[in-house]
Amino acid sequence: MHHAPLIIDIAGTRLTAVDRKRLQHPLVGGVIYFGRNWQDREQLTALSAAIKALRPDLLIAVDHEGGRVQRFRTDGFTPLPPMRALGRMWRHGKDGKARLGKHALAAGRAATACGYVLASELRACGIDFSFTPVLDLDYGSSSVIGDRAFDSDPRVVASLARSLMLGLLQAGMGNCGKHFPGHGYVKADSHVAIPVDRRGLKTILKEDVLPYGWLDNALTAVMPAHVIYTKVDEAPAGFSSRWINDILRGQLGFHGAVISDDLSMQGARQIRGQSLTHAEAVLAALRAGCDLALLCNQSLDGGKVLDQVLDSVSEAVVKGQWELNDVSEERRRALLPQAPAMPWETLMRNPAYISALETLSTVYAD
Repeated sequence: MHHAPLIIDIAGTRLTAVDRKRLQHPLVGGVIYFGRNWQDREQLTALSAAIKALRPDLLIAVDHEGGRVQRFRTDGFTPLPPMRALGRMWRHGKDGKARLGKHALAAGRAATACGYVLASELRACGIDFSFTPVLDLDYGSSSVIGDRAFDSDPRVVASLARSLMLGLLQAGMGNCGKHFPGHGYVKADSHVAIPVDRRGLKTILKEDVLPYGWLDNALTAVMPAHVIYTKVDEAPAGFSSRWINDILRGQLGFHGAVISDDLSMQGARQIRGQSLTHAEAVLAALRAGCDLALLCNQSLDGGKVLDQVLDSVSEAVVKGQWELNDVSEERRRALLPQAPAMPWETLMRNPAYISALETLSTVYAD
C-alpha cells in the first residue's frame, strides 16, 4: 500500500495534460472541487468520471456545507440551508431554550434530510466526499464561521451534526468534523490572518471539544483549525502533535482521518513566528499527525507551487526526512464510498430522496 497524502485542485472544467500528470503522481490522493470547476451537471459528472478513469482510488472532495458554503447551486442542485437554520429550528418556541422536544426532533429529521440530499446529489455527479459538518460553537464573534455553525450549545451542535451525518451515511458518504478543537471563539479569519485563542485547555475541553468526544464513533474525518491556542501549544492546531496525537487521538480516542485545512491560507503557513513555504507547511502538518494535507487554488497560473510541493515531499521521502504511512493510507481509502451511487435520473425518482426534499422544506416554513 502506498501513502498518497496530498489533496490538490485543478484549474478548469476539464482535465488538462498537466492535470493528468499531477493526478497520477503517487503522492496525490485526492482532488478538491471549487465553483470554477462547475459548468453544469453533465460536465461535472464527466470530469469526475475522467478522474476516476485515471485513478479509481483518488478521493474527489468538495466544501459543500449548505448556506454560503455550497459550491454547486444550479442545474438541479437543491439550495441547502445554513446550519444555523437547523439550530434555530431546534430552539423554536417561546423561550428559545435548548431542550429536547418536538421542535428538536423536527430539526433532527431536517438535518438528516439535509445530509441525505447533500450527499446523494454530490454522489450522483461522481463526488465522493464533502468537508462537513462544522462542529464549531457559535459565540457570535466569528465572521468566517457565523451561520455555518449549528448553535452555541455543544449539545445541540452534536445532536444536529449526528443527524446530518446519518443522512450523509444513508447516501454512502463519510463526514469531516471541523475545525478542531474549535474556530468559533476567535474573530480573525485564518484565510488572511492567524487567529489566536487565549483560553485555557480546560475551558476549551468542556465547551468547544465536547461535540468531538460525543461523536467520536460516528466521525470519519476531522479537520484541525488554523488557530493558535496559546495556553496549549505555540503552533496552530493543524501543526500541533499535542492537539492531534495527544488530545484528539489519545484523549478522545479518534481513529479516523485527520485532514489539514487549506495550507495555502495565510494563517496556515506560520509556526512560532516563522513563515513556511507551501512544501514546508505540508511536511509540518504530516509530521504533526495529519494523514492528509489539503492545498487549494494552487493549480491556477500554471500550478508552479503544486509542482514544487510534489518535488519537495518526494525528496523528503527519499532522504528519510518523512516516512510514508500505511495507516494514514488506510484512513484515506476509508473515506471512499463503499457502494455505487445512484445516477441523477434514478435519484430524482427515488422515494427516499423525494421524502428528504419534503422534510427539508420544513426548515424554511414559518
